[in-house]
Amino acid sequence: MQIDILTLFPSLFESVFSESLIKKAVERKIINIRITNIRDFADGKHKTVDDKAYGGGAGMIMMAPPIVKAIRAVFRLRPRQKSCKVILLSPQGKVLNQQKAKELSKIQHLILICGHYGGVDERVLKFIDEEISIGNYVLTGGEIPAMVLVDTIGRLIPKVVGKKDSLEQDSLWNGKLISPVYTRPYNFCGIKVPKVLLSGNHKNIEKWKKENAVKNTIKKRPELIGLDKICKNNKRK
Repeated sequence: MQIDILTLFPSLFESVFSESLIKKAVERKIINIRITNIRDFADGKHKTVDDKAYGGGAGMIMMAPPIVKAIRAVFRLRPRQKSCKVILLSPQGKVLNQQKAKELSKIQHLILICGHYGGVDERVLKFIDEEISIGNYVLTGGEIPAMVLVDTIGRLIPKVVGKKDSLEQDSLWNGKLISPVYTRPYNFCGIKVPKVLLSGNHKNIEKWKKENAVKNTIKKRPELIGLDKICKNNKRK
């Protein structure tokens, strides 16, 4: 997979992508990540990339020309293929979930645009395929969302994670949380590991994990299985 990241702050990505699974995936040439500085495509002596909003308003707006020029520069290096998406990381996009990550992990070429300041000129949307958000909260820019997106997509690409079982046992893989997990010591502060996990009976262990995965989801993330909506409807009645 080829991932191009367009940003005003390239150095933010250096440490993140030089560690852990993403680093290994890059070294093994499973993923190729290229960082492009949007400012390199700005005009004028000062390489201005933002300006005041027409009609007033707080914050500076990222200008369309440098962003679009950066997108076109990427396509000059690698002609656009059918399996390609240009994505703007934006609070106005659909919120990223595991299903969306699975879909994007099958794309051959992703171009991620990191917004900043008070937003991106609306005309940029004519040159992208979709907007993606990582949550309903405010961040300084699109750099952290881009890192999140690369991490969650990257580990879904075949051969990036050693064992497929490791992926399928993750929380949210099948739309629910996993069961509680334990490791040594057996007794910590008077809290002991459930005996069933030490029994060696794989059938009972699997049953315990499935039951407690559901309990864990109901307790911590009821919205994942629609229980929050059921509770709200019952209250209205």
